[in-house]
Amino acid sequence: MGKQGSPRSPRPEFQNEAKALSLGMKDYQKRGGSGNDPPSWRRITGNDCRWNSKSLLLHGLKSDSSKYSSCKGLYVGKKDLWLQKHIRTIAVMFGLMGFLFLLDSLMVSFFDSANLQNTTTYDNSTGFQDRDSTIERIQQPIQMYDRLLNLASSALAEKEFKQESSNLWTESYQQKSSWKPCADRKGPSNQGKPEKSNGYIMVSANGGLNQQRVAICNAVAVASLLNATLVIPKFLYSNVWNDPSQFGDIYQEDYFIDILKDDINIVKDLPPHMKSLDIEAIGSQITDADLVKEATAIDYTKIALPLLLQNGVVHFLGYGNRLGFDLLPSDIQKLRCKCNFHALKFVPKIQKVGSLLVKRIRKHNAARSVLDTQLLGKFIQNKEDHEAARGSSKYLALHLRFEVDMVAYSLCEFGGGENERKELQIYREIHFPLLLERLKKSSPILPMELRKLGRCPLTPEEAGLVLAGLGFKSGTYIYLAGSQIYGANSRMDPFTRLYPNLVTKEDLLTPTELAPFRNFSSKLAALDFIACATADVFAMTDSGSQLSSLVSGYRTYYGGGHAPTLRPNKKRLAAILSENDTIGWDSFEDRIKKMIQEGQKAVIRKHGRSIYRQPRCPECMCRHQ
Repeated sequence: MGKQGSPRSPRPEFQNEAKALSLGMKDYQKRGGSGNDPPSWRRITGNDCRWNSKSLLLHGLKSDSSKYSSCKGLYVGKKDLWLQKHIRTIAVMFGLMGFLFLLDSLMVSFFDSANLQNTTTYDNSTGFQDRDSTIERIQQPIQMYDRLLNLASSALAEKEFKQESSNLWTESYQQKSSWKPCADRKGPSNQGKPEKSNGYIMVSANGGLNQQRVAICNAVAVASLLNATLVIPKFLYSNVWNDPSQFGDIYQEDYFIDILKDDINIVKDLPPHMKSLDIEAIGSQITDADLVKEATAIDYTKIALPLLLQNGVVHFLGYGNRLGFDLLPSDIQKLRCKCNFHALKFVPKIQKVGSLLVKRIRKHNAARSVLDTQLLGKFIQNKEDHEAARGSSKYLALHLRFEVDMVAYSLCEFGGGENERKELQIYREIHFPLLLERLKKSSPILPMELRKLGRCPLTPEEAGLVLAGLGFKSGTYIYLAGSQIYGANSRMDPFTRLYPNLVTKEDLLTPTELAPFRNFSSKLAALDFIACATADVFAMTDSGSQLSSLVSGYRTYYGGGHAPTLRPNKKRLAAILSENDTIGWDSFEDRIKKMIQEGQKAVIRKHGRSIYRQPRCPECMCRHQ
C-alpha cells in the first residue's frame, strides 16, 4: 500500500464513487455552490470517503459497492447542518492555531533581539577591557618559528636519555673571579656622617618594588652627599601597580636604620614642628622635571642644597632614577651598594612565605647558600636538613617580560596578525597617548627593523628556543616570574610544549598562604625576587627590566661564582632567528651558546652602567688575588 494521499490511478471498483462525486459537485454548483469552496470541506469529506474506501479494501469488501455508496452526494442538503454542528469546533481550532503562531513569533523575536543586543554591545566596545575575552576566543597557539620549534622538539627528545652537560648549571670560567662582597666595610676615605645636619630630605618614590628599591638607595646617597637627615621614604600609590604598601610593609625599618647608622642619620618622620609645613608652598618640592635623568653631584648641590639650607627640608616628589652612576665620590657609590645589598631586608612575613616557595620549588630542602641567608634570614632550613639536599631539584628561574604594557610600548609585531595590531593600538591609545603623539612627529620605524635592532621583547616561544639551544632538557624544572603573559595560553603553548615542568608562585602556594599578598603587587614581586635570586640558574629576556637587573646584580654580589645568569643579546638573537627557514639545529645551538657565553663574561662595571646590576667595581666589591 502506498502512502495516504499519494497520487495513484483510480482503481475500477472506485470509478462509481468518482462519478457520484462528480454528479454531486455539478448539482451543488447548480444550487449556488462554488467550485472554490473552502478547503476544509475537501479535507474532511474527501478524507472520510477515502478512509471508508480503504477500510473496505482492508476488510476484503471489494465488490460490495452498497457499503460505500452512501458517500454519493454526501454534501447535498447536509452542508449547512454539518457546519452548524461543527462551527464551534472549527472556531476553537483556528483560534488555537492562531495563538500558537503568535507565541512562536514572540519567541523568535525575543531571541533575535537578545542576539542583536549582544552583537551590538561587542561591536561598540572599543576599550581595552575586551582584550581578555578576545584572547579567550583565539585559543590557537601563536607561533613565529614553526620549523625551529619542530627541530627543538626532536633535539630535546633525543637528549632525554643522554647525560646533561654540567656546564649549564655553573658559571663560565671567566665568571669565577676573585671578586668578593665588601660594600659594608668602612673604607679609608669614609669620614662617617657629619656632626651637624643641613636639614631633612623627604622622598616619595614612584613605580613598583624594584623602581622603589633604586629610589631608596639613590636617596640614601643624596642624603649623604648633602649632609642631610633622611626621612624613611614613602611610596606613591599608582593605578598601574595598585599597591598601597609603604616602606615598613616591605622592608625592615629598624634594620635599615641600624645598618646605615654610621653613614647617615635616618628618622621615621619629620620632627613635630615641621609636620605642618606646606613644603610645596615654601618652594622646597623638587620633581623629576627639575632634575635630569642621570643627575650628577653638582646638579644636586646647585638645585637641592640651597633649598635645604634655606627651609631645612626638601621633598623629592615622584623620585626614581635621578642619580647618575658616574662622576660621584667613591664613598657615595659605596654607600649605594651598602644600601642595596646589605640594608634592605624583606620583612619576616615575606621571608617566611618566600622560604616556603623556594622549598617547594626545590621539592626538598637544599643546602643553604649565602643568597638564601641574605634573602630568607632565620627562615632558611636548619643544619640538620642539609642531608636532604642530595635529593633536591635544581631549578631555573625565568623572568618573561612579555606583559601587555611592554609589548604595546615596543611597537613590534609578534605574529598575531591584524587582531594583534588592532588590540595593541587600542591599548596605546588608552595608556600611551604621549607615545602616539611623538610618533606623529617622527618617521616611523617598521616592526621588522625594530626586531633587527634588538628592541622587541622576547616571546615565550623565543625564550624556549634559547633554552633548547643551550641544551636544557625537556624535564628542566622552571619557575616563571612576572605577571600575566600577553596572549596567555596562545603564547605559552609553544614554550610548554618544549618545557612542560613550568610553575608559578600561584601553583606552589596555597590560597591561604597567598591571601596576605593578594592585591599587593610589590609584595608579590618580592616573592618573585626571592625565587629568582636563589635559583640555580636565572634567565632574563629583557636586560632593561629592573627586576632582572637587580636580581642579576644580587646574584653577582652574593653568588660566589655559583649563580649563573643567562642574558640573551636580542640583536644577535634576532639575526639567528631570522634564518628560521634554513638554519640547521647544530648551527643554531652553536650560535646560541656563543651568544650566552659572551653575556656571561666577568667584566668590571663599565662607564654609565648601573652599579646595582654590575657591582663588580672597587666601590662595591673587593678583588682578592
